Parts: sequence; C-alpha cells; structure tokens
Amino acid sequence: MSIHSFVRPGVFDPEALAAMGQAFAAACKALDDTGQPQIVREVIAERIVAAARTGERDPARLLEAALPWLVSE
Repeated sequence: MSIHSFVRPGVFDPEALAAMGQAFAAACKALDDTGQPQIVREVIAERIVAAARTGERDPARLLEAALPWLVSE
C-alpha cells in the first residue's frame, strides 16, 4: 500500500508525493506494519497529508507529524 491510495490525483506535485511516500513507508516500517489494521495506515496517511497541505515537504518532518512519539530529542 502506498500514500497514493489516500491522495486525490493532481492535488500534490511529484516532489510532495515522493516525500509523502517516503514518510508513509517509514511510518509503516516503524510500526512493523505486519498485521496492523487498515485504520492505522489510514490515520498515518491522514496525518501526513494534513502536514503536506501546510507546505511541509521534508520526509522526516512528515514522519514526525504522523508518529510524533517516535521522534527522540
């Protein structure tokens, strides 16, 4: 599954989609995606899309928006 499943075509440019895809893949990997219910991926994707709508394009910050508890300070 990719972030493209959660984004309407034409809303984001290729650069944004690439960053969003990297963040989504990293979030799923961090959660050890095996066996996670669909809703978990949906929530992650919604958080990434919401951050991207504000103009964020850095995959690490998009990941932080999706899973803030993973970020260590």
